[in-house]
Amino acid sequence: MSRRFLLLAGVVLAGKAAADAPNVAVDIAPVHALVAQVMDGVAEPSLIIPPGASPHDHAMRPSEARALQSADVVFWVGPELTPWMTGPLGALSEGATQVELLEVAGTVRHDFRDLADHHEGEEEHADHDDHADHDDHDDHAGHDDHADHDEHEKHEEHADHDAHDHDHGHDHNGVDPHAWLDPENARVWVQAIAETLSEKDPDNAARYQANAEKSVEGLSALEAEIRADLAQSEPRFVTFHDAYQYFEHRFDLASSGTVSLGDAASPGPARLAELKARIAEEGIDCAFSEPQYDTRLISAATEGMDVQILVLDPIGATLEPGPTLYPDLLRAMAASFQACSGNS
Repeated sequence: MSRRFLLLAGVVLAGKAAADAPNVAVDIAPVHALVAQVMDGVAEPSLIIPPGASPHDHAMRPSEARALQSADVVFWVGPELTPWMTGPLGALSEGATQVELLEVAGTVRHDFRDLADHHEGEEEHADHDDHADHDDHDDHAGHDDHADHDEHEKHEEHADHDAHDHDHGHDHNGVDPHAWLDPENARVWVQAIAETLSEKDPDNAARYQANAEKSVEGLSALEAEIRADLAQSEPRFVTFHDAYQYFEHRFDLASSGTVSLGDAASPGPARLAELKARIAEEGIDCAFSEPQYDTRLISAATEGMDVQILVLDPIGATLEPGPTLYPDLLRAMAASFQACSGNS
C-alpha cells in the first residue's frame, strides 16, 4: 500500500470525522480552550463571546447567534456569569444538549465576597470547597434541563439589567462564577466535556477520551509549574474587582481589597477612601487593572502612593482563542503576581 494512498485515506477519514461531529458552541474563551483540547483532531468548537467582550452583557453578533442556534451541544459556565444567555438557550432545538459547568459534579465553588466591607482571612474561606460535593449533580454533564432549573429562573430577570448591574447582578450573593481560574475545576470540566461529547458522538468517543486524559495531565503539570513559580511570592495587592478568588485559593494568595464591587461599577467616595486607607496601612505592593477597563479608578485609589499598577486578565482578552489559551491565561496571571512581589 503506497504512502500516498495512506495519506489520502487519512484525509478522507479526518474529513468524515469532522462532518459527523456535533456542532459545539462555548460561551467564553477559557472554556472554549478546554473544549478545543478535547475536540482536537475531530472538529473545532464555536466561541460565542470574543475574548475582549464582557461576558456579563455581551450583545451577540449575527454570526455568533447563528453558531449558538445551530449548536448540538453548548458548554457554558452558567447564568451566574452570562444571565443574558438563558433566553437564547431556551430557544435551542429539542435535541440540543446544554452543559452548565458550574453545576458539574466535583466543581469547586466559592461564594461571593466583598473584600472592601469584609476583609476575611483565607482560613475563613477554606470551607467553601465543600460546594464541590453536589450529590444531585451527577447527571448534569450531559443533560438538557439546566436552562429550566428552578434555582436559576431568578437569573432570567437580569438579562435586561444595565451593564453596571451585570457584574454578577446578584448583589454579590450566591456563587462566584469565575470558577475556570482554578485548574482543579478545569480538570473536572474537561472530563465532563469528554463524557458529553462521547455520548453525543460515539464514533469519536475514543478520541475525546484520549484527548481529555492528555488535557488532565497537562493541567496537573500546569498547576505544579505555577505553584513552583509562586512558591516564593507573597504579593500584597488589590484588584479592580473580585474575580480572582479561585486562583487565590488554589495558589495560596490573598487579595487585600477591590476598587469596584462589580465589573464597571464605579465605587463611591467612601469605598475609595476605605480602600486608600487599607492600601497605606498594609503596605500594598501593587494594584491590578484589567485589559478591558479604564485604569483611572485604579489610579484614583492609589494616587500619591508608591504602588505599581499592573494587569490581570481573567478571561484572555489579549490572547488568541484556541486550545493553548487556557494555559497561556494562567501563566500570564502567575507572571503578574510574580511581578507584583518582585520575583519575576
